[in-house]
Amino acid sequence: MAVPKRMTSKSKTRSRKANWKLSLPGLSECPQCHELKLNHRVCKNCGYYDGKRVITKN
Repeated sequence: MAVPKRMTSKSKTRSRKANWKLSLPGLSECPQCHELKLNHRVCKNCGYYDGKRVITKN
């Protein structure tokens, strides 16, 4: 069984674990209503995707 030759220091361990970050989702402007929307998804405000009406509101 493999055993580490030396103990990893606390600073080395903590600096490795410190690189877990959250990133913001990719947002773009809807060409129809100019609201921010998630990329590659239907606009929640107007219901358009790729220039076509996908969702109709009542």
